[in-house]
Amino acid sequence: MAISLSKGQKIDLTKTNPGLTKVIVGLGWDTNKYDGGKDFDLDASIFCLNAQGKAGSEKDFIFYNNPQNANGSVVHTGDNRTGEGDGDDEKVIVDLAAVPAETEKIAFCITIYDADARSQNFGQVSNAFVRIVDENSGTELVRYDLGEDFSIETAVVVGELYRHNGEWKFSAIGSGYKDGLAGLARDYGLATS
Repeated sequence: MAISLSKGQKIDLTKTNPGLTKVIVGLGWDTNKYDGGKDFDLDASIFCLNAQGKAGSEKDFIFYNNPQNANGSVVHTGDNRTGEGDGDDEKVIVDLAAVPAETEKIAFCITIYDADARSQNFGQVSNAFVRIVDENSGTELVRYDLGEDFSIETAVVVGELYRHNGEWKFSAIGSGYKDGLAGLARDYGLATS
C-alpha cells in the first residue's frame, strides 16, 4: 500500500525500501472541460539541483525536448499532449544510484504549455498527482495528490527527491508559480529567453 502524503510532508525512500535503486516518478492530471477551444497541454519538467538549489547547466533541465540529464540517470519518457485517460500522463525514470554526486535535489514540476496565449491556469486542472513507483517490482511507494488549491498559477513544483545522509527522501511541495516555466527556470538559476 502506497504512503499518501500531504503538502509539506517528507518521507524516506531508500532507507525504508532497502535495495531501491530505480524509481518511476509518475505525474498525472485532468483538465476541466471548458469552452476555451484550445488544447490543454501540461508538461512535466524536471530540474537537477546542486546544494545551492540551482541547476548547474541547461543539461540539468529535463523535459520533452531534453529528455535526459548528462549521464542518463534522469530520463523523461515522453510528452503527453492531452492528459487523456487514467493513470500517469508523463513519467520520469530515475536511477538513484547513478545520479551525479553534485545533484542534491531533483525537483518535479508540472507546467502548462503556452498558458498565457491560451488563457489557461491550474484553476482549470484537477486531480493532479505525483507518485513514486519501484521500477523493479512495479509497487507504488508514495503518492501525493495536490488537491484543488490553485487558481492563476501556470506552473507547480509538485515534489522533490533529495539526498539526506546518503539516503534519498521525497518531499511533497505543492508550490504554485504565476509566471510558469520562466519563473521556475529563473529560480533554479537558468536564463530564460
